[in-house]
Amino acid sequence: MRDYKQEFDARVAFIRGLVGASGCRGIVYGNSGGKDSALVGILCKAACPDTVGIIMPCASSRNYGSDREDGLAVARQFDIETRTVDLTPVRQAALASLEAATELTDAARGNIAPRLRMTVLYAVAGAEGRLVASTGNRSEIYMGYYTKWGDGAGDFNPIADLTATEVLAFLDWLGAPESIRTKAPSAGLFEGQTDEAEMGVSYRAIDRYLAGEPVAAGEEEIICRYHRRSEHKRAGRVDYPGTAERPQL
Repeated sequence: MRDYKQEFDARVAFIRGLVGASGCRGIVYGNSGGKDSALVGILCKAACPDTVGIIMPCASSRNYGSDREDGLAVARQFDIETRTVDLTPVRQAALASLEAATELTDAARGNIAPRLRMTVLYAVAGAEGRLVASTGNRSEIYMGYYTKWGDGAGDFNPIADLTATEVLAFLDWLGAPESIRTKAPSAGLFEGQTDEAEMGVSYRAIDRYLAGEPVAAGEEEIICRYHRRSEHKRAGRVDYPGTAERPQL
């Protein structure tokens, strides 16, 4: 049986060590009202009292409704300081300016919000001497289901080794708000968006695949395709050959 108390303490110690070594005063993370950000916020608060969660609604009505309420619920329960930065007008201004430069695809348009959110987190971090906690789980990372230089960025990630299924089990053990534990995973990028519908495969199937268990042929095809096409996100950038080992292109 998994020892959640021991694992919780180990992750808290990991975070505490990073903050201490960095010389920073605290931590900042994006409080999206979802499962991953809830677990990251709980862990960070336990490790560092000066942890701040930023709620950043951006265009989607869900951001202003259930996501915000769920984010506030976990913050109240675990005594996490919360601030709100409304990014809808910033996104609208960016879109208006970009119209003169290019014709945006749906994907390019959708990635603006996550990158704006990370801009906010690093602005707060820089102004207040904080580390930025990333909130992606192992399942999302394997699939590449995150925005490069957006929600995939950060100074550290305390749950990168946990699948979506394991994150939920951890939240169950912690007694996190039921509304968060039972909601459909969503990046909230547009109205009605859910992760599983957009990917075409469930997190349950992804996590079974990662555990080496059999999945349906169609599910495996989708998982492998997502992983293959998103390798550039996990591999990082390709620097000019004069400053690093020559890249294999």
